[in-house]
Amino acid sequence: MSGYEGFAPVYDEWASDMTDDVEFYVGLAAEADGPVVELAVGTGRISIPIALRTGRQVIGIDSSPAMLALARENAAGANVEVDLREGDMRDLDLVEASDLVICPYRALLHLPTWLDRRRVFERATRALRPGGRFVWNAFVFDHHYAARYDGKWQDEPKRHFTQYASGDNRVDITLEGGPTLSLWWVTHSEWNGLMDVAGLEASALYGWFDRRPFDDASREFVWVARKPA
Repeated sequence: MSGYEGFAPVYDEWASDMTDDVEFYVGLAAEADGPVVELAVGTGRISIPIALRTGRQVIGIDSSPAMLALARENAAGANVEVDLREGDMRDLDLVEASDLVICPYRALLHLPTWLDRRRVFERATRALRPGGRFVWNAFVFDHHYAARYDGKWQDEPKRHFTQYASGDNRVDITLEGGPTLSLWWVTHSEWNGLMDVAGLEASALYGWFDRRPFDDASREFVWVARKPA
């Protein structure tokens, strides 16, 4: 996940086409009691609206000092307090019990192995109160999209080169003149397996943030998992 330091200055521009998730996560936070925890908080794109609009305490965790510095600037500019902490989501260890742990914007896909993801799921489960929810979203691998853009430059939302390594379930995204970020896609059955080993129960699976049903045409996993009461 080292590419995040160089990626930080353009992160908000890169994420500018993803807006539907904000309302979704703010709505979940409004239903929660106690602190809301965001893994891979980035520049505060989700956490700051949650804090502003719900009044909930928000704990944002990220491994990138550059991302956290921007998040602090953005929170100060919005005149809102967010508890921002440097740390690896795989080592999540909170004293505060939470009703809601979130990991937006496909951040779990930056973890390279199943063991890495299992650690996050187990740590998130431990951080939750009984009945609490772990919620995340991730893209569904689309072989048509991969075939169309593999080995090519794209101009939007920021000029970048995309390359797929199918044998590793990995896509590498290289910004022009900048760093390379890698994502490892995860299947439906693998997500179910991660919930199972962590002791979570699938509460809902949507195909987008408007809560449309997930089906064979869906291109986004929006998962809501619950810790048994």
